[in-house]
Amino acid sequence: MPEIRQNLATREWVIIATERARRPEQFILPSRGSILDRPEHDPNCPFCPGNEELDLERFRMPATGDWQVRVVRNRYPALLENDRYQRHFHGINRALAGFGYHDIVVESRRHNTCAALEPVEGLINTLVAFQMCATIYRGDPRIEHIVFFKNHGATAGTSLLHPHAQAVALPVVPHDIRVRNEEARRYFDDYGECVLCRMREDEEQQQDRVIVSSRHFTAFIPYAAYSPFHLWIVPRRHAAHFLDATIEEIEDLAHVLRDVLRRIYYGLNDPDYNYIIRSAPESERMARHLHWYVTVIPRVTQTAGFEMGTGMFINTALPEESARFLRNVVLPDESTNHDSD
Repeated sequence: MPEIRQNLATREWVIIATERARRPEQFILPSRGSILDRPEHDPNCPFCPGNEELDLERFRMPATGDWQVRVVRNRYPALLENDRYQRHFHGINRALAGFGYHDIVVESRRHNTCAALEPVEGLINTLVAFQMCATIYRGDPRIEHIVFFKNHGATAGTSLLHPHAQAVALPVVPHDIRVRNEEARRYFDDYGECVLCRMREDEEQQQDRVIVSSRHFTAFIPYAAYSPFHLWIVPRRHAAHFLDATIEEIEDLAHVLRDVLRRIYYGLNDPDYNYIIRSAPESERMARHLHWYVTVIPRVTQTAGFEMGTGMFINTALPEESARFLRNVVLPDESTNHDSD
């Protein structure tokens, strides 16, 4: 029988369509060529070594010698950091000047790679770069919210093949973020605890939907996952903002995130995906009811009219079976595999 489950953190309802459910193996993509088939260097790629647009560079790691990660201003930004912060009201219409920050984190020197194939040090560098960006943005009092994300593949929104992630700082808190935060506040007021902490603890106790655990993080598919293999990586230590993560936690997160991405890469044949770091707005970075986390969303299904018309998702895969599938993915021996290079 179909089930309608509720996500405790967001209060959103999700239809688990058991009558239409597909086995996890049915989401494995047909072969479409390997990332490794691309050249290691593309002379036309603006992110490849030798093609650096230095006028856009914000910083690089390391600062001297061959860089491993670069942060550059987006040549075609969604927002302009030099724009004036100005509000406009015309009757029922309101607008805000397109101020903000929009940066690109170039994750690797190699054109033919991805996070699942890179050594863990690559992900550590990317996460540290995110934190360095947040420190820069936080120095601007006009910034209200910061989001970090990665688009992998065309259906996930990427337009350039070279591995990269993005950081955006906004002068407003998006409505979806406000709604989620209010639900977290409501739960905290009712029960005196963080809803993300409760969800993580319950998942660790049940183990049905846990994919991998570490000293500092647990990765699991939520009970009311919005889509197949949609998963969360939740810190064990309660903190509202990603910038509060210690270097030890960042290194541990890199291992967990890479493990999850490798399971998706090898288990589902490299599907497109997004990962997003969800963090507190700047004005609430000390809030006791908020808890930062990472969400990973493989793009193995499409949003259709029902979702757009109701805001309610239909998940055609049982979260418990999706988690079991990812747990059981056999990863190649890195000592003999390309991704250990």
